[in-house]
Amino acid sequence: MREFDAFLELLLMLATDLRMCGLLVLLVIAAVSDWRFYRIPNWLTFGGMAFAVVYGTIAARTPMAGLTQALGGLATGLVILLPFYALGIMGAGDVKLMAMVGAFIGPYQTLWAILFTCIAGGAAAVIFAMHRRRLGHMLTNVKDTVHGMAMSGMSGFRPNGTIDTRQSIGKLPYGICICAGTVAEVLAHQLGYV
Repeated sequence: MREFDAFLELLLMLATDLRMCGLLVLLVIAAVSDWRFYRIPNWLTFGGMAFAVVYGTIAARTPMAGLTQALGGLATGLVILLPFYALGIMGAGDVKLMAMVGAFIGPYQTLWAILFTCIAGGAAAVIFAMHRRRLGHMLTNVKDTVHGMAMSGMSGFRPNGTIDTRQSIGKLPYGICICAGTVAEVLAHQLGYV
């Protein structure tokens, strides 16, 4: 019964809270765009960031606290996912989308949203590999990556920071995973689990 009440509260919050409604709409647009075109437009991410920072500042009890919360979340999403872009694992649009999410929900919830997104991404990668009948190939890639990281850590050599994309099993539109992970985090937060 508690979950049902929390779900009703979430629906009411979406209907009355412009910030959460805006986040949900932007996430769905980003997911659809990434699915269809493998691209998340800058107008969406930068526009969403600007909206979240301005709205968060104005709607907060104290404007400085709202601004700090929004910028802290933006920085959290950006800093945590930026290394994945630098390694070529993730696209710039995905990193900007998570920074936008952070601006909406703040640093603490952003950490949880990233965790939920990673779980959604892992599940999606397995389903994607199974659909393409390349699960064995994907598992070999994971094993080789972990082995390479362990060997470079033990030997003291720095890895070159690039990943051989020829070994990839295909592109996964990660905007969908960010959308699913963030929605799951918002629901879990509303239910009091995180």
